[in-house]
Amino acid sequence: MPLGTAQPEQTVCVSNVPRSASGAPDPKLLGHHLGDRMNRTLAHTLYRLALTVLLSVVGVSLTWAQAPTGPQSGGQPQQTPPPGQNPPQQQPKPQEGGLSIAVEVPVVTMDVVAATQHGDIITGLKRENFKLFEDGVPQTITTFGPSDAPITMVVLMEFSARYGGYFSYVAKYWTEALFPQLKKDDWVALVTFDMKPKLEVDFTQNKDEVRQAVYHLYFPGFSESNVFDAILDTTERLKDVKGKKCILLIATGRDTFSKHTYDQTMKALRQSDVPIFIVGMSKSIQNMRDMRYPMASDIDLLQDENEMKTFAKLSGGFAWFPQFTGEIPGIFQDVAAYLRNQYSLSYSPTNRARDGKFRKVKIDLVSPDGSPFTVTDQKGKKQKYQLYAREGYSAPKGDVD
Repeated sequence: MPLGTAQPEQTVCVSNVPRSASGAPDPKLLGHHLGDRMNRTLAHTLYRLALTVLLSVVGVSLTWAQAPTGPQSGGQPQQTPPPGQNPPQQQPKPQEGGLSIAVEVPVVTMDVVAATQHGDIITGLKRENFKLFEDGVPQTITTFGPSDAPITMVVLMEFSARYGGYFSYVAKYWTEALFPQLKKDDWVALVTFDMKPKLEVDFTQNKDEVRQAVYHLYFPGFSESNVFDAILDTTERLKDVKGKKCILLIATGRDTFSKHTYDQTMKALRQSDVPIFIVGMSKSIQNMRDMRYPMASDIDLLQDENEMKTFAKLSGGFAWFPQFTGEIPGIFQDVAAYLRNQYSLSYSPTNRARDGKFRKVKIDLVSPDGSPFTVTDQKGKKQKYQLYAREGYSAPKGDVD
């Protein structure tokens, strides 16, 4: 046989092979013996093969049982982690030194002007001269100082055809006395209104630009005077302006058909931090009665005047009602003096409730030793004084974050 096809010789043990009586192997018995042996060998082989397959199946099952769980193709939900083993993003960040809670502490700032009964500004006041109460509860003033920042002013001027447009032209020439009172760093804008407010000049430090815009107001368009809407629109636009800001309103005070009512205007001004200084024309209108000019009755004029006074008081401003043009320069001097001699008081309210309610703030003057504050004139005569500040503020509304 070629070397490449050589097979090992198979040897069969016949020591236990059955033999005949002569001692020679019996061919018939030998055939039966070999058949039985082959049957046992085949059975043993099949048994081992079956055992191997069984163990393999069991091994696969054990492997699946130990595999990590996760989303399965049969729509099986992912297993919920055991308690105490939440995912890292759900774990609260540990705080050093124990539990820490962040609390928003509100700060309220009130701008205050003190003046005598004759309108003279009281200067030289210190923190010890002020006592502040919120809803009758004393508060601690945390910051104090004169507010000497540049002025940001909106001149809100009625320019309508009401009363034949006469007082619109009067307002034009009255504003001329304002510009000498403004400093280089002050900002001023011009807004006119009849049916609705109109921005004539945006905030600028160029006072001549505003003056020229006033000069070029020629013909009023409508006879309506929606002063409530004009006030609220301008106040809303100023709410995010920082620093010392105000509205200078020059108007007859008559409102014809604003979208907002008088009560809505008062409510909005109580929540605003924009003081309104008003130069009203009601007394000038009264002076025109003898000329038989069509105008409102005395009762209507008094109502207009009272409304303007209320708006000024609610916002922390002041209202003037001149009868003659000669009074105007002094009035605008007072407006500038009020703004440049404000005291800024800040405090953190003891009432931290975020209920959206209105908190009434009262400010008093006292001597440094706590005794009543007194003001005297040059002759040593006591004078009454008045503090000008907004009446309060509306607390924030909502839960603490």
